[in-house]
Amino acid sequence: MFTSLNLLRQRRFLPLFATQLLNAFNDNLYKNAMVLFVVYSVYSSEEAEAQFSAIASGVFILPFFILSALAGQLADMRDKAMIIRWVKFAEIFIMLVGGTGLALAWLGGLLSSLAIPLMLLALFAMGIHSTFFGPIKYAILPQHLKREEVLAGTGLVEAGTYVAILAGTILAGYIAVQWAAVLVVVTALIGFVTSRQVPPAPPFEHGQIVDRHVLRASIALVRNTMHQREVFYAILAISFFWTIGAVLFIQFPPLAKNVLFASKEVASLFLVIFSVGVAIGSVAINALLKGDVSARYAPVSVIAMGGFVAAFYFVCQAWQADVRGGIELMSVPEFLAQPLAPLVLATLLLIAIGGGMFVVPLYAFLTTKCDPAQAARTVAANNIVNSGAMVAGSLLAGGLSAAGVPIVEQLLLSAAMCLVSAWLGAMLHRAEKLALATA
Repeated sequence: MFTSLNLLRQRRFLPLFATQLLNAFNDNLYKNAMVLFVVYSVYSSEEAEAQFSAIASGVFILPFFILSALAGQLADMRDKAMIIRWVKFAEIFIMLVGGTGLALAWLGGLLSSLAIPLMLLALFAMGIHSTFFGPIKYAILPQHLKREEVLAGTGLVEAGTYVAILAGTILAGYIAVQWAAVLVVVTALIGFVTSRQVPPAPPFEHGQIVDRHVLRASIALVRNTMHQREVFYAILAISFFWTIGAVLFIQFPPLAKNVLFASKEVASLFLVIFSVGVAIGSVAINALLKGDVSARYAPVSVIAMGGFVAAFYFVCQAWQADVRGGIELMSVPEFLAQPLAPLVLATLLLIAIGGGMFVVPLYAFLTTKCDPAQAARTVAANNIVNSGAMVAGSLLAGGLSAAGVPIVEQLLLSAAMCLVSAWLGAMLHRAEKLALATA
């Protein structure tokens, strides 16, 4: 605890912590404000709402698939602090575009022809922004912190990220869209100011050449991880998990509106519950493993998650609400007064706890089983495969909605997919035991 509090007073850590916190807050405020406004105020069809949610997810994730190889190389081969400053400077202009789209949507003019395209353009640009920022936050800490401080620093960054996600998600559901338009720009400006205080973080090896051929670099980056079985299986397991996660997050807003007859504040509450659950799962698995990097609990964790997804499906099917089409959607107090509301929230929380217990230890494999000089590139390789899987999940969810599959029925697909994640987790644990036996 003393080490953590002491780090928050250090310039070598505090500016990075603040910049990452503001980044996570702005990402979630903008994405959720946009999706919730469009789902609740523009469309009146479950199919159209689910398709827009899928498109928005795909637009944000696509840059990770295309540009992660370049981002990982730059993070390992150039000054990380300089890259952070350029990325945060670009965010100001991105949020000016996104804020303009939100403001036009609020005014109700040119929705389809200008407001929504501007919002999606800004979301795509934020995906590019996050693609370049993501690998750095993992690779910069060992440069700025002492060896005995890295764990405390990582814990603070993760805790700050969850707090920021919660704050951005809650605000997106509760403030008017015109205020969200202003706040995303202000947050970007503050983030740029804090980024200028991050100390220099030069590369470990100088003179390396960046391969700007996106496809070739991406293939090489992923291929390099295949030689390390534990890292490669961890990437596969994480990626399939986020395929499930993409489908679930796409389903939440239209499911809240059309199945549970709940307002956008309730949809925001769902996302908050999910974030809290992942945080609880992270703490629980760390306590079980006692600091050991292991996948031994991965299969059972994701099987439990699949069971809770199936339970959530049956709770939604049994939902009996007085609100029907043409009547105002339920507020948070009205939703919580329903007899099955505790079961809805409990199953969502348990889904997220199981997911957190599954995926958090797998990220440790990426940073503990590779050369420190290539840490950012390993994370970037993971991002490439993850983003491809998440785009596939978004396309799958959008395709099912276009085919007329009810949103609640799609939950069963997510539950079944957890079995594949469990198999991948078991393969990783087998590779882990093999590596220990031959060490």
